[in-house]
Amino acid sequence: MMQRTQKWSKRAVILGLTAMLMTLLSGCGGNAGNKEKPTAAEPASKQYYIFDTVVNIKLYDDPKAEEHLDHIDTMLKTLDQELSRTLETSQLYKVNQEAGKQAVEVSEDTMKVLKRSLDYAKETNGLFDPTVGGLVDLWDIGHEGAHVPAPEDLQRELSLVGYQDVVVDEAKRTVFLKRPGMVLDLGGIGKGYAADEVAAYLRAEGVKSALVDLGGSSIIVIGNKPNGDSWNVGLQDPDSSRGTTMGTIRLSDQVIDTSGIYERYFIEDDVMYHHILDPRTGVPAQNNLKSVTILADNATDADALSTFVYVMGLEEGLQYIEDLNDGTEAMFITKDNKIYVTSGIKNSFKVTDPQYTLVE
Repeated sequence: MMQRTQKWSKRAVILGLTAMLMTLLSGCGGNAGNKEKPTAAEPASKQYYIFDTVVNIKLYDDPKAEEHLDHIDTMLKTLDQELSRTLETSQLYKVNQEAGKQAVEVSEDTMKVLKRSLDYAKETNGLFDPTVGGLVDLWDIGHEGAHVPAPEDLQRELSLVGYQDVVVDEAKRTVFLKRPGMVLDLGGIGKGYAADEVAAYLRAEGVKSALVDLGGSSIIVIGNKPNGDSWNVGLQDPDSSRGTTMGTIRLSDQVIDTSGIYERYFIEDDVMYHHILDPRTGVPAQNNLKSVTILADNATDADALSTFVYVMGLEEGLQYIEDLNDGTEAMFITKDNKIYVTSGIKNSFKVTDPQYTLVE
């Protein structure tokens, strides 16, 4: 008899990372859905719910904090109306509905995110492909209907994956999907773009110290702590059955983004199926990795990188990041609790859990 266990809460690396970040950065918790008025030792904060996830913003020593938090609310709602795959009033939803029929005019934001997605699709020969939306819907991982699809259903949706069939007209700012049934999904890069937009706004407004956290998967620390020190960020064990921190790293004005197999998954007939799909096969990527964490200067790239570098696997992914030679760094955690880091963070990442081994 088929048995299915579903995990629809984000846990492990992503939420663990977020929780640890929130603890170390703020020293206090917030009330969901409320703005907090800052004291001398506390940030102003607000929690939002968009992009099907919880968003936390914390601003330090900001005299215009309430105004900034309200403006961010408007920004995020606008981006949700542009980039959401599931929101029936969004631009992306309309593009998908018109697949095989006609081109759809989109906003500048949507065009930017889609073009960056297609750039990565070409660069990786489809390891990152924004046309996997049909597969995402079919598996439905992270929701109550998650299940292993029938082979014929899997092949049908896999046949509709193909970034080459996305037609972009920059002059008219339109997008057209050539084949009926194709589905764009910008979830592998959209939250990163939103985080970058929020961070750019805060920097333009003169905010010197802040945390921008979109669902735990795209996190930006702006500047340093109010006392001038860099942030000391704790990284939680990716295994959701544990509640320990396995390492720390110091960050300043940087992005950290993690993709891990314990974020969203379900178990069917004693087999675990995580949400990171391989566009080549249509099934969850198969390798020995628990998680991949990317450190970068912008969240848009970090969001995409953490996804397709996980699909690449340890050796290819590690070499890919090293070859970028642009300051991007990565940490890979394997299922046997070994940690591999790129050369640029070997001296700044510290293992704090003896059950993990940093491979030199």
